[in-house]
Amino acid sequence: MRQLFQGSVFITTLIGALQIAAPALAFAEARAELVPLNRIVAVVNDQVLTQNELNNELFAVAQQLKQQGIRAPAASVLNKQVLERLITTQIQLQLASINGIVVDEETLSNTISNIAAQNDLSLVEFREVLQRDGFKFSSFREDIRKEVIIRRLRQRQVDSRITVTAQEIGDFIATQKAQGNINSDYHLGHILVALPEAATPAQIKASRNKALAILDELNSGADFRQTAIGRSDGRQALLGGDLGWRKTGELPTLFADVVVNMKVNEVSEPIRSASGFHIVTLFDFRDAERHMVKQVQARHILIKPKAEAENLINPVQQLNSLRTRIEAGEDFSVLAKSYSDDAGSAANGGDLGWVSRGVMVKSFEAVIFDLKDGEISAPFESQFGWHMAQVLAHREFDNTEAHNHAKVRDLIFQRKSEEEHLSWLRKLREDAYVEYRLDD
Repeated sequence: MRQLFQGSVFITTLIGALQIAAPALAFAEARAELVPLNRIVAVVNDQVLTQNELNNELFAVAQQLKQQGIRAPAASVLNKQVLERLITTQIQLQLASINGIVVDEETLSNTISNIAAQNDLSLVEFREVLQRDGFKFSSFREDIRKEVIIRRLRQRQVDSRITVTAQEIGDFIATQKAQGNINSDYHLGHILVALPEAATPAQIKASRNKALAILDELNSGADFRQTAIGRSDGRQALLGGDLGWRKTGELPTLFADVVVNMKVNEVSEPIRSASGFHIVTLFDFRDAERHMVKQVQARHILIKPKAEAENLINPVQQLNSLRTRIEAGEDFSVLAKSYSDDAGSAANGGDLGWVSRGVMVKSFEAVIFDLKDGEISAPFESQFGWHMAQVLAHREFDNTEAHNHAKVRDLIFQRKSEEEHLSWLRKLREDAYVEYRLDD
């Protein structure tokens, strides 16, 4: 079964839909004669959430759980989890509207085209799959628009305030080298028993006792994913608490020291933070791997376009003439020093050193990575002018050290972003006016 998109709405193949969504549908049928189909289920600030919106999300979540092989919890539990997620989404969309965040049609169309491509489908095929499975394409477009708006809101409200210093990068690398696991991958599960901001001692005690009770259930054999769906207050609760695969640096600071010492399937003691009590498990582990890259040792001669009055011979003719002289025995480096317009490399005989992919412009890399050892290219053009290149050697290079340094900044940024995002969401939720109407 193909999952096409994962976010606040899950679009999946809808085979066996009635059986898949049985808990949610059973709840809906039991109340169908008592309430209108599209009644108000919650008021969020000055807007409402309706039964139709809740039913649509319940159905999508039921599909996701089925795909993951996770049994859906009781209808009342699922309703609560899904409604809370809808409320959080609504609050963010309202804030985005206040801040003038919009997504134009071109951006939206490009995003949907990328989703289709990621699933090896053309846009036409993707649309047909959606329609065949009962989804209106117009509704799907609006769901994706919401996802993009919320992502932009997070970038503006959270990510734009995060900085990563050189000292943090150095400290992180030193610590991970000492532990020997900088590239190790951890597949984590997470359960959160939330605390309100400025929680009272009584609230802290109650949350801790709830976390300990959950831990006892897990240690007695309860399924972690199933428990997370029904008991967790975390953002990934409806995914069975699954945080996915993460590098060490992507682990929340709170968990890092615990997780790196855990065994597969081990469950942690409750870990206290400002947001509540966390229980984590290690679903799986992959050991560190070396990062190897293909490199070529290259040199080149660059001829930049000149004004027409100076252009006594065109660049292609000039480079072909130089190539003929090299093939006749003249030294490439000597000619590069005399004729190349690339001041940086000309002094070194056109030498560019060992080059990895992603360093040079694409038009240049497309040529040099196809050359054999000793081969000289025909003249070719880039944004800088006309080139003639020669590759002297190829090699597989262990780039692990440089790769790690380049990745660490992103890892630290991601860790900070997740921690700040959780705190930001909690504050948004607590500051919002929410009135529940489910029992009306």
